[in-house]
Amino acid sequence: MARIAGVDLPKNKHGEIGLTYIYGIGPATARKILSTNNIEFNKKVQDWDDDDLNAIRKFISENLKIEGELRSEVQTHIKRLLDIGCYRGLRHRKGLPVRGQRTKTNSRTRKGKRRTVAGKKKTPAK
Repeated sequence: MARIAGVDLPKNKHGEIGLTYIYGIGPATARKILSTNNIEFNKKVQDWDDDDLNAIRKFISENLKIEGELRSEVQTHIKRLLDIGCYRGLRHRKGLPVRGQRTKTNSRTRKGKRRTVAGKKKTPAK
């Protein structure tokens, strides 16, 4: 099993897809990594030899910020927004969508499970 940056890559996936299991690497970055190291996109992770793995590891360590380092950087950016009290920071603090999405409907992922008021009854329509 290929292990890069503390993440076990799935053996039966194509390299292009397997690399996206690492936090901070998306499809475009995965293609860039593979093309730079002259590895076919459709070659499965289990078919990579040691030279391919070492080349990928070296490229990632030299050029990319991934996993823990990237997560901590994102958290410091969010903390900075909270500290300065800007609009985006206030939205983070309240747990609401940050990028202008509507909240009357949708945004359940960000707001969480619906909370109902106890004892409130609907009035019948006239």
